[in-house]
Amino acid sequence: MDKREETLIFYKKVFTIAIPIALQSLITIGVNMLDTMMVGKLGKDALSATSLANSFISVFQILCMGLGMGASVLVSRYWGMERVSDAGSGNDSDGQNAEESRNNAKRALKQTVCLMLRFNILFASLFAIATLVIPGLIMRMYTDEAPIIVLGEDYFKFSILTYFFVGISLVTTIVLRSVGQVLYPLIVSIGAFAVNLAMNYIFIFGKFGAPRMGVAGAAFGTLIARIFEFICIFGYLVLIDEKIGFKIKDMLMSTRSLLGEYVRISIPVLVSDSILALGNNSVAMVIGHLGSTFVAANAITSVTQQLSSVVITGVCQAGAIVTGVTLGEGNKDKTMKQGYRFFGLGIFLGLLSAAFILLTSDFFIGFYDNVTEETSAMAKLLMYAISIIVVFQGTNSIMTKGVLRGGGDTKMLMLADNIFLWVLAIPLGIFAGFYLKLPPFWIYICLKSDQIVKTVWAFLRLRSKKWIKKISTGTPSNE
Repeated sequence: MDKREETLIFYKKVFTIAIPIALQSLITIGVNMLDTMMVGKLGKDALSATSLANSFISVFQILCMGLGMGASVLVSRYWGMERVSDAGSGNDSDGQNAEESRNNAKRALKQTVCLMLRFNILFASLFAIATLVIPGLIMRMYTDEAPIIVLGEDYFKFSILTYFFVGISLVTTIVLRSVGQVLYPLIVSIGAFAVNLAMNYIFIFGKFGAPRMGVAGAAFGTLIARIFEFICIFGYLVLIDEKIGFKIKDMLMSTRSLLGEYVRISIPVLVSDSILALGNNSVAMVIGHLGSTFVAANAITSVTQQLSSVVITGVCQAGAIVTGVTLGEGNKDKTMKQGYRFFGLGIFLGLLSAAFILLTSDFFIGFYDNVTEETSAMAKLLMYAISIIVVFQGTNSIMTKGVLRGGGDTKMLMLADNIFLWVLAIPLGIFAGFYLKLPPFWIYICLKSDQIVKTVWAFLRLRSKKWIKKISTGTPSNE
C-alpha cells in the first residue's frame, strides 16, 4: 500500500466516524439555539436565567462525557483486541490463545460498560438532590439579580429527572460509537430534536391548549425529549446490540477484576473533564457577576461557537476511537503516523472554524431581535475573541481529547488540564475581569489562554511517544 492510498484510507475511516458524530452535535446545538431563541422571546431575564441554569446542568453533562470518553478509551481498545482475536489464531503476547483472548476482551468490555453506568447513576442522583434541595443557592453562584434567580429556580424544577435520562443516553451513545455504531445515535438525535422542538413550542408559549409555562416550559419540553432519547438509545444497547452484548442483567455482574484498570485509565478522564466543567463554570461565574448584558451576549455567542466546532467535536471522538482500535490491534508505528495527521487536521479545522465565526457572526446575532443594541455589540466583540481561540482549542482538543486520550495517556492529560487551567487561565481571567476591568474581548482571551499553551504541549507530547500506554483486560493472567 503506497502512502497516498494509506492517507486516503485514514481520512475515510476518520470521517466515517466523525461526520455522524458532528451531525449529532449539530442537532444538539440546533436544539440549544432554538431553545435560546424561543426563551429569548420572553425577555432578557428569561434568556439569562436559562443560560445560567444550563451552566450548572452542563457540569453534569461534562461529567457524563468524561465517564463516557473514559470508558471509550477501554472499549475501543478491547474492541480492537476482539477483532484481532477473531481474525488471528495461535497465542498472543501474553501466552493466551485467540479464543481466550477474545473472551477476556469481551468480558472486560461488558465490565467497562457496567462500571460506567453505575457511576453515571450515582452522579445523576447527586445532581438531582442538589437541584431539588438548593436551587436558589445554585443560581446565586452565577448571579445576584433576584428576577433571574427566581426564573432559574422555575427552570430547575423540571430538570431534576432529566439528569438520569440524559446521563445514561450520553454515555451509552459514546460506547456505541466506540465499536463503530455511529448512525443509529444520529437517527435517534433527529427524532429527539423534533420532539424537543415541538414540546418547547407547546409548553413555552401555551399552544394547542397546553398551559403557558414560560421558562419552566423549556425545561419540561427538554425532559420529554430526553425520555424519548433514553428509551431509544438504552433500549437499543440492552435489547438489540450484538457488538457489546450488554444486557440489563449485566448491571449486577462482578467488576472487581477490572476495577483497578478502569480507575487507572477512565477516572483521570473524568477528573480532566470535571476540571473542564469547573473551568467553564468559573467563566460563567465571572461573566454572571459582570451583569445580565454580558450574560446574554455570552449566551448568544456560545451557540455560534459550538456550531463552528461540530466537525472538531466529531474528529476528537474519532481520534480517540481510531487510536484505541489501532493500538488494540498492536500497531504502534501506524498509531504515530495517525497522530501527526490528526494534529495537521486540527490546525486546518481550527482555521476553518475561525473563518466560519467571522463570516456568520452578524447573521446569528441578528436572530436575537429582542435584545438591546448593547448586548448585540458585546456579542460581536466576543465573536472576535472566540475566532482566535478556536484555532488553538480545535487543534489541542483533537490531540488531548482524541489521540493522546485514545493512547491511554489519561493521567498526564489530567495533570496538564489542572496546571494550564488553574495556574494560568483562571487566575489571569479573574485578574483581567475584576482588577484590571479589561474589555470583554481581553477577559475572554485571558480565560482561554490555556488553550494556546496546551496546543504547544500536545505536539511535544505526541513527539515523545510516551503517551502510548499498555492496557490490560483485568484478567488474572494480566494482573
